[in-house]
Amino acid sequence: MTEQNTQHPAASRRVWSWNRLPSLWSVGAALIALVVIAPILSVIWIAFHPVENIWPHLMSTVLPRYLGNTFLLMFGVGILTAMVGTGAAWLVAMYRFPGSRWLDYALLFPLAIPGYVGAYALVDFFDYSGVVQTAMRAGFGWQDARDYWFPAMRTPQMAVLVLSAALYPYVYLLSRAAFREQSNCTYEVARALGKGPISVFFRVGLPLARPSIAMGVALAMMETVADFGTVDHFGVQTLTTGIFSVWLSGGNAGGAAQLSLVILAIVVVLLGIERLSRRNARFFRMSRASRPLEAQRLTGARAWVATFACLIPFGMGFVLPVAVMLGHAVKKPGAWVSPGLLQAFGNTVFVGGIAAFLTVAGAVFLVYGVRMVRRGAPRMILPLTSVGYAAPGAVLAVGLLIPLAAFDHHLADAILALTGVEPGLILTGSAAALIIAYFVRFFGVAQGAVDSAFGRISPSLPLAARSLGRGPGGTLSSVYLPLMRGSVATALLVVFVDCVKELPATLLLRPFNYNTLATRVYEQASLERIGDAAPAALLVMLVGLAAVWVLAHANRAG
Repeated sequence: MTEQNTQHPAASRRVWSWNRLPSLWSVGAALIALVVIAPILSVIWIAFHPVENIWPHLMSTVLPRYLGNTFLLMFGVGILTAMVGTGAAWLVAMYRFPGSRWLDYALLFPLAIPGYVGAYALVDFFDYSGVVQTAMRAGFGWQDARDYWFPAMRTPQMAVLVLSAALYPYVYLLSRAAFREQSNCTYEVARALGKGPISVFFRVGLPLARPSIAMGVALAMMETVADFGTVDHFGVQTLTTGIFSVWLSGGNAGGAAQLSLVILAIVVVLLGIERLSRRNARFFRMSRASRPLEAQRLTGARAWVATFACLIPFGMGFVLPVAVMLGHAVKKPGAWVSPGLLQAFGNTVFVGGIAAFLTVAGAVFLVYGVRMVRRGAPRMILPLTSVGYAAPGAVLAVGLLIPLAAFDHHLADAILALTGVEPGLILTGSAAALIIAYFVRFFGVAQGAVDSAFGRISPSLPLAARSLGRGPGGTLSSVYLPLMRGSVATALLVVFVDCVKELPATLLLRPFNYNTLATRVYEQASLERIGDAAPAALLVMLVGLAAVWVLAHANRAG
């Protein structure tokens, strides 16, 4: 009895310190969540309290056109990505044909190509002065465009084609995983009942993969709503281009916030539809003896048709942009040593690297703090922090720039009054605003990766560290982080790549004359100087390929 009494105080001190510290972690997690959510709240506030309310004017003039074009692109991309992504996933998962093994991973490569780069490549290759039409005029002796017919390039339909070629991998990746998770027994039963390949796809494969397909299509449609570079190059006026026009050309931040609120409403509806589509979808393996999917070998003409069908999206989404940009870069080697390119590369590495580190570090802190507190209220903030990834970059720019600019002016006035020195705009006059925007925009990506990594660690390991007297910080550094090293590194790479590719937020929030690789590509291509844009575009694609390689390697290991 005496021995028990002597051990209780030490044990109670450890428990007391463990239970006391989480309040600090929960406060920190709440502050991080507030930073992520604040731009969305700012957009809502500005939209409902504009300095000059032009909403009636927008509704009667440009809003119907913006909405019509946005919905046209959304549904066109949704249908095309669903068809291409699901069809390609079904072929590589269910069959073996020439090239199927390397196409299994090559079909992911278009993820490395930003949509705006694909748009510049398509127009440059197929436009009147491009390779195709020039060769046609030379080969057939035609003098000008009146002698032959060729489809116009700068149309909404071409924008749908380019965006679908860049975004179908979202559907492909998720549906391929869904097909491969199914038991081969299910398909054997369907074939035994006399169902052919097409019937098996529509009656068995498609219903089982529907939740994953819906998720991929929703992601593709959200990216379509957020796109600026592609639609701007094709001259399609959407809600995102409307934000630039109303804010930069019209000088009305309230109108830009109101258009941003419409985009947020569309994104929320898309998320709701995606959640609703898989709410009641439950599929289980009924037996431990269920066998993994066995791919069937195709022969003859059907095998080559399958190869050709998979090569089309790969060629359109990856080969064409790379070939066009590589051709221009080879023809104009001096562009590689341009001071503007080197400066843009340095700026990209600087802001992207800092933003990736802060984003992943913040995600680790928040997820660990929420998991450690284990209370209902703090855990509710975790899903809310994913909202930034669903919000387009232009929307976040509206929600960030206006309050940051106001804060900057008050801070500069305070410093001037105290020191007599004019400091200038500290946040909006530097890359700080850009880093904050990247942090908010891609926090959901880092949070998802980190949360998944925490979930794979056995609870017994931190409990053992706790019994040895480790506090929360010690447990994180000595137990969790070493075990999560690979996942954290992957999250850093993915967030960095997303920062490199981000265009709308960068255009709106960058300081004057401050270029990244993405904005350099946009500026040079807007001036029809594809040769000068090619090196920067190739560097963006090279960074993207690194992330795709990591993603493909992770899927292979899984």
